[in-house]
Amino acid sequence: MLGSALSGLRTLIVMAVLCLLLLIALVWGWRQMTKPFPAKADAAVCVATKISEGDKVYPAQVVVTVLNASKREGLARRTVGALTDAGFVEGASGNAPKKADARRVQVWTTDPQSPAVKLVASWLHRPTIVKRASTHPGVVVVVGEHFPQVSGGKKAVTASADATICSPPVD
Repeated sequence: MLGSALSGLRTLIVMAVLCLLLLIALVWGWRQMTKPFPAKADAAVCVATKISEGDKVYPAQVVVTVLNASKREGLARRTVGALTDAGFVEGASGNAPKKADARRVQVWTTDPQSPAVKLVASWLHRPTIVKRASTHPGVVVVVGEHFPQVSGGKKAVTASADATICSPPVD
């Protein structure tokens, strides 16, 4: 009788340990299943791309950001749409900083001789090139109250010197 009692106690202990392990596995599995997914890293809008003297730069290689310095609602969105229709790659659009003083249209750049700047400028009516750094991606176009519209420009520009432009990443 003692042997059968010990056997029953042993079975009870094994079952209790197995139930405890099952409970631990269920709690761990539930926590893993309800944990939020890791945040997706935002892909870069553009990457620095070296252009050699004599290379042609096309709109598809140039990222353009348009900022609105006017009171005309949606002007930046319409302008960036017109430029992307021409083949440029959209960087961003939005409102210009309060201190932006663009009556017609400005192109902000740290490199006024950049072939990307020259190409974008060819699509704008008499733009003012302003040597100014920006945190926005690509060539930054600032449209003002008297900006007419995007006009037909060059299909490509040949680089007159080695340069670095902001191009869309190649997947």
